[in-house]
Amino acid sequence: MKNLKLIGLLLLIGAFISCNNDDDATSYEANYLIFGHFYGMCAGESCVETFKLTDDKLFEDTKDDYTKKEFSFAEQSDSKFEQVKDLPSFIPNQLLNEKDSVFGCPDCADAGGLFIRYLENGNVKSWRIDQVKANVPEYLHSFMDKVNEKIELINN
Repeated sequence: MKNLKLIGLLLLIGAFISCNNDDDATSYEANYLIFGHFYGMCAGESCVETFKLTDDKLFEDTKDDYTKKEFSFAEQSDSKFEQVKDLPSFIPNQLLNEKDSVFGCPDCADAGGLFIRYLENGNVKSWRIDQVKANVPEYLHSFMDKVNEKIELINN
């Protein structure tokens, strides 16, 4: 009987030791693109517009926080999602490889700025881009136009 208890105890200890430790498993948050514009010297709800786009949903930030330190996203309609779902395909590869996170002087001359945060496969990149095209690299111009176009589509 003593041997049976010892064997049972050893089996129990072995089971605990051999259990997989999920802490080592790599788990990523789903890919997303956060995009928006901000204008400091502005009045009204449209001064700060921020959206989060996932593979199958679109959300709007209800806090409209100019600093972009805190978000509170609310799900938007499927029709709005359909209007913007292709936006990640317009992100320039050159931007994804940039070391800089600020281009130009976003909103310094009250011209506003764009906020972009992109999470892909666990890697987060974030940028603030001046709305004045003369202040940013030319490769960003068409992407800036596309972001502004999508924000306008969502808001109409």
